[in-house]
Amino acid sequence: MSFQAYLDAIEVRTGLTSRQLVEQAKERGLYGPGTEAGEIVTWLKEEHDLGRGHAMALVHVIRNGATIDDRHVGSDGTHRDESTELWLDGKATKPGPAAS
Repeated sequence: MSFQAYLDAIEVRTGLTSRQLVEQAKERGLYGPGTEAGEIVTWLKEEHDLGRGHAMALVHVIRNGATIDDRHVGSDGTHRDESTELWLDGKATKPGPAAS
């Protein structure tokens, strides 16, 4: 599953966009490169009932922003994506082909 597919699935499950969840993380002081992944995973499990895989996709965004390494773009790997930039503002507003 691509990073973007994880983020889209999180939106379906929680009703919140990735950007909204990033804002919640900021409000809780769980934002930026030094934030422990375990703290974020625990928060996402307790408040949003997200499992570890989905939570780890958000950990990446919360700690590193919406950019992923270009080795995942167009590759055959597990986290293959269309672009190095992840869309955080919801499936319905995603530019390009119809949101899946």
